[in-house]
Amino acid sequence: MTTTAPGSDTTTVVRASKAKVNATDRSAGRSAGSTIIVTGLLTIVALYFLIPVYWVFVAATKTSEDLFATFGFWFAPNFALWDNISLVLSYDNGIFVRWFMNSVLYAGVGAVLATYFAAAGGYALGKYKFRGNNVVFGVILGGVLVPATATALPLFLLFSQMGLANTYWSVLLPSLVSPFGLFLCRIYSQATVDDALLEAARLDGAGELRIFHAVGLRILTPALVTVFLFQLVGIWNNYFLPLVMLADSELYPITLGLNNWLSQVNRLPEFYQMTTGGVLLSTIPLAVAMIVLQRFWRGGLTEGSVK
Repeated sequence: MTTTAPGSDTTTVVRASKAKVNATDRSAGRSAGSTIIVTGLLTIVALYFLIPVYWVFVAATKTSEDLFATFGFWFAPNFALWDNISLVLSYDNGIFVRWFMNSVLYAGVGAVLATYFAAAGGYALGKYKFRGNNVVFGVILGGVLVPATATALPLFLLFSQMGLANTYWSVLLPSLVSPFGLFLCRIYSQATVDDALLEAARLDGAGELRIFHAVGLRILTPALVTVFLFQLVGIWNNYFLPLVMLADSELYPITLGLNNWLSQVNRLPEFYQMTTGGVLLSTIPLAVAMIVLQRFWRGGLTEGSVK
């Protein structure tokens, strides 16, 4: 017969409590250390992206002389931001405004249509089973790996034969295709669009196009915003394709127009301050789009992966 000491149970409980407290302290220490490391890394990444924006703003407030005679990350005594912006908007009968509107056309229309086509293709590949489905998806996935610069010259030769080179169409049509957007929409539609919901719509007499527009597009909204933002930024910052396709300066987007100004700084030093002012103005639409669509963008990146 085993006899238990009167205080043994209490001692065991106390020891277990101390061990639990020590484990909690160690876990809290590791958690605090991880938080500090992650916060530090995110701070570095944020500075990496924000410092160039800050430099552009500071540079846009300086004259060409002050741009090279003063410290790059601080303002000059002469605050010339409004003069620079006025010069940018008025030079050559407002050619910058024309470039700005061209970029809005290329990026706005291109991003909207590319997003719609990506949604339609991704939805079809994700929800319809047909022979060759995976082969088609594999070919599209291979298109994601092909850089845009590799297709610019063949596109130029093709559009030249069709008489579309040096027109709006030569930049707009290639922007309507987004292999990455189609890939994302296919994955997202498989994860979020319930087959039972589609069957219920079919039983109610809805056609496939109506189901796609009334049901599919609504569910795919977060992914569509993600595709739209990626496509908008990509087209807005596109430089090589317009450089190959366009010869008329009135068809230039902002990227090509600003580079044209920068190439003339040896002839007229004022092009330095005009270029920095134009760069600052060119960032405003993208900043507004990011701020307005930020919450949808975050949801589009993460929601499909957890459902």
